[in-house]
Amino acid sequence: MLQTRIGRRGQITLPREVRRRIKVDEGDQIAFIIEGEQVIIKPLTQSLHDLRGSVRVTGEQDFDAIRKEVTAKRAGRDNNAG
Repeated sequence: MLQTRIGRRGQITLPREVRRRIKVDEGDQIAFIIEGEQVIIKPLTQSLHDLRGSVRVTGEQDFDAIRKEVTAKRAGRDNNAG
């Protein structure tokens, strides 16, 4: 079992063996997935931009309208309310 300490600001250092096994290096991003009392550390190797075009859609997509709808929903407003 590999161990590390939590620093005063909540930071941890991933042991070399862990970094090597999950193939991450300085500056790479990782995700923490919480399942019950376990935390899974997973490297983020793709961004949403990398995945663009990987899902087939029919017809044209109005990305400006989609962005506006998402922004409105995040702001807690109903797009149809005016």
